[in-house]
This record gives sequence, structure tokens and C-alpha cells, in this order.
Amino acid sequence: MELEKSFEPRSIESRWYSRWESAGYFKPMPGGTPAETTPAYCIMLPPPNVTGTLHMGHAFQHTLMDALTRYHRMCGDNTLWQPGTDHAGIATQIVVERQLDQQNINRRDLGREEFLKRVWRWKEESGSTITRQMRRLGTSCDWSRERFTMDPALSRAVTEVFVRLYHEGLIYRGKRLVNWDPVLQTAVSDLEVVSTEEEGSLWHILYPLENTNPGPDKLEEGLIIATTRPETMLGDMAVAIHPDDARYRHLIGRHVRLPLCERSIPVIADSYVDPEFGTGCVKITPAHDFNDYQVGQRHKLVPLNIFTLDGKINDSAPAEYQGLDRFDARKRIIAALEKRGLLLETKPHKLMVPRGDRTHTVIEPMLTDQWYVAMEGLAKRGLEAVAGGEVKFTPENWSHVYNQWLENIQDWCISRQLWWGHRIPAWYDEDGNIFVAHSPEEAQREAGERKLTQDEDVLDTWFSSALWPFSTLGWPEKTPELGTFLPTSVLITGFDIIFFWVARMVMMSLHFTGKVPFNEVYVTGLIRDAEGQKMSKSKGNVLDPLDLIDGIALPDLISKRTTGLMNPRQAESIEKITRKHFPDGIPAFGTDALRFTFASLASHGRDIKFDMQRCEGYRNFCNKLWNATRYVLMNCKGKDTGLVTELANEPPLEYSDADRWIISRLQQAESAVEQAFRDYRFDIAAREIYEFVWDEYCDWYLELAKVQLNSDRDAIQRATRRTLTRVLETTLRLAHPIIPFITEELWQKIAPLAGKQGASIMLQPYPKTDPANISEDAIKHIHALKEMINACRTLRGEMNLSPALRVPLLAAGDRQTLAAFSPYLVALAKLSGVEIMQDGLPHAEAPVAIVGEFRLMLKIEVDIAAERERLAREMTRIEGETTKAQIKLANANFVERAPAKVVEQEKERLATFNATLEKLKEQLQKLD
Repeated sequence: MELEKSFEPRSIESRWYSRWESAGYFKPMPGGTPAETTPAYCIMLPPPNVTGTLHMGHAFQHTLMDALTRYHRMCGDNTLWQPGTDHAGIATQIVVERQLDQQNINRRDLGREEFLKRVWRWKEESGSTITRQMRRLGTSCDWSRERFTMDPALSRAVTEVFVRLYHEGLIYRGKRLVNWDPVLQTAVSDLEVVSTEEEGSLWHILYPLENTNPGPDKLEEGLIIATTRPETMLGDMAVAIHPDDARYRHLIGRHVRLPLCERSIPVIADSYVDPEFGTGCVKITPAHDFNDYQVGQRHKLVPLNIFTLDGKINDSAPAEYQGLDRFDARKRIIAALEKRGLLLETKPHKLMVPRGDRTHTVIEPMLTDQWYVAMEGLAKRGLEAVAGGEVKFTPENWSHVYNQWLENIQDWCISRQLWWGHRIPAWYDEDGNIFVAHSPEEAQREAGERKLTQDEDVLDTWFSSALWPFSTLGWPEKTPELGTFLPTSVLITGFDIIFFWVARMVMMSLHFTGKVPFNEVYVTGLIRDAEGQKMSKSKGNVLDPLDLIDGIALPDLISKRTTGLMNPRQAESIEKITRKHFPDGIPAFGTDALRFTFASLASHGRDIKFDMQRCEGYRNFCNKLWNATRYVLMNCKGKDTGLVTELANEPPLEYSDADRWIISRLQQAESAVEQAFRDYRFDIAAREIYEFVWDEYCDWYLELAKVQLNSDRDAIQRATRRTLTRVLETTLRLAHPIIPFITEELWQKIAPLAGKQGASIMLQPYPKTDPANISEDAIKHIHALKEMINACRTLRGEMNLSPALRVPLLAAGDRQTLAAFSPYLVALAKLSGVEIMQDGLPHAEAPVAIVGEFRLMLKIEVDIAAERERLAREMTRIEGETTKAQIKLANANFVERAPAKVVEQEKERLATFNATLEKLKEQLQKLD
């Protein structure tokens, strides 16, 4: 089948992906059993939520993982990219509960067993959306090994870990302070809490000292407390001051009366207090503040919980507040304090408010009974693994973040008050005795005749995720995969889950397998919009990677972005933003262009600005590569491409400097790309491939090759065709890990001409640099030739010659070199010929270009007067533009208010005008 005239990615992508997957090319060592000496390479896909859809962060990281996977597969490694999804306890339960709400069904009325059936049904119907989308991105995971964190095998691993840790004394049940979501009525992890700055108030409340009698007209003596949460004062157990604060030191050990509760609480000294904040006095509520809890532990204060699990005031508080929602209670408490003259001042105050990322309700620190993992010993081994080089971070600075967290680690709360998830394998008898076992039957055998009830809670989703590197490979069984692929090679992840996932995988893997889960951790930056803003639906700047691949019309884009927004004003704002940034919608860039864009952005920085214009640039690159291949096919297909050179009767190959130069540059590109993959510098790999293909092969070598294909010497033509095809075929293999679809399509057409055979480019060896094929002389010669061609083009431009006008070139310098360069100069500089001047250039008014030892002059009659007049007109025009730019940049309002990019563009314009003006002056002087 002939190559289509234009590159249309959609049909190519769907055709090739289905072929790759159905042929089993994504499996380790396709086509046979590897020898024991074959290096293993494994990447674990960070399991996305089963409820999720592909977002820009996924697409970015998956591109990098797939590039590494394809690279190592082509390098001959026994390569596994292990895919799977996470059951996402909270997220999934919320999705199904919302479906039930629409049917006016409460999950508690439905019952646990029936509710879980509904969740499994939803998972089977809708849970594979993200893996289908991943396929659109070209990800070459071994889908035959796809895992789900609640698969039976992985669930057995979870139970095994829990039971072992419990019997080792590393899992225990205790009452501790946790992040509590009053809407979900469950503990949540720090990662599920989003703290944002909000407008609030700072209330100054008087806590009267006991045993004082101020008199009828005097303010009671006491301590003034500044608080942002007055409702929690009902649970206060002390007032704290800094031990060195001279204002209050004499009150340490005294007591104050807790307003509204009429309880007596002590005044204590603790260095936690900041004397400079507020009044320097802090109310201590151990049951509802993490810092206060630590203070309470130090001073043996008994915590008093004043909230129910749904965020209402419980019966530990005064009767008039019991049953009130916490924020309704706040209003009533403020009113009561004001009435009693104890509210001294209210100030506006900005504060960080923690909200649940799913429910957006204010998270409440709550003292509840939970299950915990003791972390101190596990953390020590996790620190040693990084300190000893068993696990390396790239960029290296992230190891400091890892170490800092493990050095200050707290015990891990692993229980959640949900129904969807791994139910805790613990049972209680009627006396509260705990039996932890692998199954109900095993627990009953331990309990004897006593009646048992299983714990209602499930495990934190991060608990099963921490086992992912070894549970997916078959642990606790000793499987061949476990022996081959653990430790895995690299984990690619974001910096936001170094604590929650990376560190826990290291600790768990070491504890249960004796091995680290991975040798390296490559920490990526965060994808932001072109202005550096975080992508969020409320800002209207979210991009869907599939929209970038397939394109989307403006009306559909607006509908997609505003659907589900309850606030009409917000919907109107987002529509306005969308129309401004995408007046024509989003064009279809195709998967390869998107992947190339992601790779080009993958530096070692923390934040990555995604500009859609770069997608357009890489779509143009794909077109360039496509058209170059069409040219090679038109000039080489059905012709002698020098495949057979060993036979005596075969004509010889005569390589030119241009051939040796492009081969040399290919070796250099191969070396640079190999090093870039080794260093996780995908941006450098992308740049090398781009510059080699666009700047060297397409813009220069193809043009030089056209000259050689017109040679009357067959040996030169054969060598040229051989170089055209072999360099292009190798380049396609070089680029394949980053742009898999277009390289596969083109390779199928080019490979036979280069003497290559195979079912897929995926199964071909990755190019390896050969220093013996680098010719420094050829590089030097072609550099000089390019300089001469560019100089001739500059001369033509300076003399304002029509592109259609061919003129002779007078050249002085080494005759042999000029003779060799002449055919190329004539073709690429649009000359009528090259005259090599033995005694130097003649004295003439025409401008002269100097390139190294060579001097070049276009032979053309110049009307001196007309040329002076033309140059004067052009100088006047440029001076006018220069003045305009100077005036604009001298305007303080413009410089301060215009976008930085616009100001920078104006500065660049001014610099260009000044440079052009200098060149025009030089030309004018030459005519004098």
C-alpha cells in the first residue's frame, strides 16, 4: 500500500494499536523465553482510580513511562510495564452513593452486602474508562496482566500483610486524633484534605481568672484568648502561655473559668505558644486540634470530645448547644459571649481552612478509635535504603523531602469508616477481645464457642497501594515474575505522593520481601497551563488530553466545561474564558504530537507550563517527517538502494562528504538520546530528535541529496539512496519510543528499502552509536558548505534579488573545496554558476561575504544610485519603526500594565530594528 499524501493520525493510531496488543508485543520478551542473562526492566503503573478519567497529569507521566518501556524493549531487555487500577475507596463509594441518591435510596437502608453488589456492578460497567483512554495514548502495558487492588489475589496479599503485622505487634488499635469528614463520617488521609485560604474572623474572648473579685464597674481580670474556632472552646482543657512570656509568667498554675461551661481549667506553660501571635494566650482543645493534642499529651490533659460523628454538638457540652450543627453552635456561642461581655473584639482574619477533597466540607480533627501501623522501625529501614543508595531519586533533591518525612513520621491510621474496600480482618467477641485472622473460619477456631462480629471498617486505600510492586507480581507466592522483576527498575510519580505512596512502598517491600520495590524514583513536575496556573475546572483552564488528540469544536468544548456547574455566573465566566483562548475550538493534533510535546516539556523542574502552540509545532514536525519519507520513497522505491555490496560484480558505492556528515550526525544524535534516556532527560531526547530530523536531515541533507541524485555517476546515486533510506530507517527507530504511531507507519514503508524486515518497529533493536562512523572531516566540510550557502542567501537578501533570478557567484579560496561545493551552491543558493577566482575577487561595488578563508561575491551589475536610494528609503522606514518602539518602551504605563510577553516582544523588535539599521549603514558605506 502506498503512503498517503498527508498525515492523518486517527486511522493510523487505531489500526496499529489493535495490531500491537493482539499480537502480544506488550508482553515481556514476546516471541520466546528469555535467557537468564537477559536484563529485566520493569515499571509499575501508579494505579489510577477505577472511577477516574485520563487527565493531563496521567497523560504526561504515562508518555514518559511508555517511552522508557519501548526504549528498553527495543534495547533487548526483558521488559514489563505492569498496569492496573486502584479501588479508590472514598471516590468509588461516593459515585455509587450519588447514583442511589438519584433513586432516593440510602445505602444504610440498602444494607452493606447489597450496596457492595451495586459497587461491583458499577465497576464492571464503567470502571475501564481510564484504561481505554490509556490505549489511545499508545501505552504499551502488558494488559494481559492488568490488576485491580481488590482482585482476589491482591486481596489475599492485603490480608496476609495485615495479619503478619498484627502478630508482629506492628498493627494496633487505639484512640487518636484523625482528620474526620463529617459528611462521609470517616477518617481521611492528609492527601484527601485540601487547605485553602479563606476569609474568616479572629474572636478575642476573655477567660476570667478564678478567685478574683473585680468590683461592679471593672472588667474581670483574666486572659484574653484569640481564636478562629470559638465553638471548640466547649472542649477546652487548658489555657497555654509561653514559659518565657513575662506578661503572664506569674499566672502559671492558676486557673480560669471556661466561659459558658463554668468549668475550671488550668493555665499551663508550653513552648508551642507563639508569644507574638494574637494575645500570646492559646486555648488548648486536645480532642479537636492536632497541635493541642500534642500539648495535652505533654501535660496529661484528658481530651474532651464535643462533636458527634456528623459534626453536631454532643452531650458533653452545655444543654443549650447540644444537637446543634457546629457552625450554628458557633453563632449561638458568639452571641452568648457578647451578651455576657466576654467577647472583647472581632477582627477580620484570613486563615487556612481544611476541606475534604470529595465533599468540600470543613474537616474536623476528631478523637476516634482507629487501627494504626507502628512506623518507627519500618521508617528506619526506609531511611537506610535511600542513604545506602538502594533507592535513588531523580532529581536528587526529592530524597531530602523523603528523608524529612520519615525522620518525623507518625504512626499510620489505616482504618476507614466505609463499606467499599478491604474489610479489616479482625473479629470481636462479646467481651471486646480481638481476633485477627485470614478468614472468619480461622478467627472462629481461635475464639472457640464465643460469638464473633467482624470489624465494620475497611483499610485505607493507600494500604493496598503500598503493596502494589510485589502483590501484582504474585506475592506471597514465590512466582517467577517476583523473582525476575523485583526490584522494579524505576517509579515515575509526582512529588505530592512521596509521603503517601513512595515511602510506604519502600517500607512494606523491604519488610515483606527483603528487597526495595524499585531502584530509582523519577519525580515529575506538575502540569500547569501556559501562564503557570494550576489547572482547575473552576478556572476554566483544564485541558482534556483526548481533546488534544482528536480535536473538539468550540460549542462542544463549552458544553463540556460548563456541564455540572451549579453556579450560572461561574458557567458564564468559564464560557467567556473558553471563547477567548479557543475561538475555533481545539484542533486535532494526534497522539504523537501530544506525546512529543509532553516529552519536550519533561525537564527536571517542579512546574511545567503546557502551551498548546507547542502541540501545533510538533504536529508540524510529524508532517515534516511524513513528507520527508514520501520524498525518499519517490526517489528510492524500485531503485537500487545499495543493499548488495559484497558481490564482486556489484557496482561500488561512492559516499560524499554530505553522506558521511549525516551518518556522523546520526551517531551523535544516537549517543545524545541514549544518554538522555539514562538521565531521564526526555526533553533533551526530544530536542535531539527534533533538531536532527528537522534541521539536519530534512532542511539540509535532503537538499544536498537532490544534487547527488542528479549526478551522472551511478556509484554516487547508489550511495545517496542507501544513505537516505538507512539514515531515515534508523531515525524512525530512534524516535519510536516517543512517537510510536507515525514511526511504525513510516517504518513499514522504509524498512525494506534499508534491508530491514520484521513485523513491527517495536521489535527492532534500538540504534546504538558507532564512533567509527563519525567523520570529523565530513562534519567540518559540511559546516563550511552550510555557512557558504547561508552567506549566499544573505547576499541575495541584502541585494533584494528575486528568488527566480539566478546569478553567478564569484568565489575565492581553496580551489578543490570550491569545486566540490559548486554543485551544491548552485542548487541551494539558486545560482547560475560558480566562478573560482584564482587571484581573488575583483574590485567592485557589490557586497562581499567572508566565510572562513573563503570570500564570496554575487556577480551582478549594481545601479549604484538606485541602490543608494533603495538603502536610504529602507533606513528611513526602519528608523521610523525604531522610534515607535522606543516611545512605547519609554511609556511606564505600557511597561507596567502590558503582559510580560508583550513587553519582551517589543524589546526584541527594537533590537532587530537596530541590528538591521547597522547592516544597512554598512552596505551604504560599501557603495561610497
